[in-house]
Amino acid sequence: MGHAKLRKPNIAGMMRSTGLLEDEMVAIRRDLHLHPELLYDVARTSSMVAELLESWGIAVRRNVGKHFGMGVAGTLEGTAGDGPTILLRADMDALPITEQNEVSYRSLNAGVMHACGHDAHTAMLLGAAKTLAEYRHQLPGKVIFIFQPAEEGAVQSPLDGRLLSGGRDMIEDGILEGVDYAYALHVMPELPVGTLGVHPHYAMAASSHFTLELRGTAGHHSAPHRSVDAIQMAARFITETNALMANQIDPSEAAVLAFGTLNAGTAINVIAESSVLTGTFRAFSKSTVDGITEGLKRQAAAISAASGGSWKLELREGISVLNDKAAVQRVIRAAREVLGDDQVHVLNQPSLAGEDFGWYLDRVPGAFAFIGCGNEEMGITHAIHQPNFNIDEAVLVHGARLLVRLALHEA
Repeated sequence: MGHAKLRKPNIAGMMRSTGLLEDEMVAIRRDLHLHPELLYDVARTSSMVAELLESWGIAVRRNVGKHFGMGVAGTLEGTAGDGPTILLRADMDALPITEQNEVSYRSLNAGVMHACGHDAHTAMLLGAAKTLAEYRHQLPGKVIFIFQPAEEGAVQSPLDGRLLSGGRDMIEDGILEGVDYAYALHVMPELPVGTLGVHPHYAMAASSHFTLELRGTAGHHSAPHRSVDAIQMAARFITETNALMANQIDPSEAAVLAFGTLNAGTAINVIAESSVLTGTFRAFSKSTVDGITEGLKRQAAAISAASGGSWKLELREGISVLNDKAAVQRVIRAAREVLGDDQVHVLNQPSLAGEDFGWYLDRVPGAFAFIGCGNEEMGITHAIHQPNFNIDEAVLVHGARLLVRLALHEA
């Protein structure tokens, strides 16, 4: 992509302006932390985000998502000439966890908590958006700010019944059209505040969720020959799935499968008519994901046929987070500029956790990086998805500055 040579933007001025937004970003983050919302039920959060973007003169598209319509997309057209279109993404949803932090901004929604830092992600991206809007006359190209619901899970589409996360919903509504590069940050308490870690290739695994219903025929324990035992079917399925993972998946490929729940039966002396199993499997390569998926289907079909029962499998397909080599180098250069050379770490061990930003990176080049939010002296050491999770709020300025720098691409 050829672009005219432009005068370098005042990056130092942008960094100073972002720093001046610290109190505003902290206030936004704490407001969101007080009022967490789950999955696609993010009406308050998305409305707040849209109103702030509009107040800064950013063009806003509300109700983004062909299936659920709860995302927000802001578009900022730079006026400093041609340049790439950079997408920056934050997620907005919380988790069904009861907060145990004794802080002034403790969640007011019983059983719901921002235990994964999405409140911080939203605040950081809003801070970056405000800075870039102020300096749009020095911005070449275009920046798209994506605020996504339902990163933490998937919901059955009212249109076609598929289990969809927020990233897939918004992508199917066209948010990646014309995008050259996409970036996202995620807070990580295992990294000290002021540091950044990025994987050079795979960052996170494809995390797929499944629900399997095995149906038999109910009957009394005195006449087992007249029934089909759904508990026995479930037991066989669990045993044979463990064998599948041990014997039919390439041992050189990182992969793990575990069951989460098993519900079956209605009484102590009645053969169960149905069993419902849930679980997840995680892997990196698409061929391994496909192999596990097909293996689950084969086993469910074979066990049901041998027993005289039936089966139904619901699957939320996962996808790995695969960073682009050139985009990773841009993240490293930007982070060294913003945080310091010795504060940036290349992470060689990818995580088997999942993240639906992988759907973005499957379609456009980009990178997903982890920004440190831990602080041992402040007692901020709890992992994400824990009821005591918290962040050192100094991460907000660091993250916003890094997002601003990435929006400037090669400047």
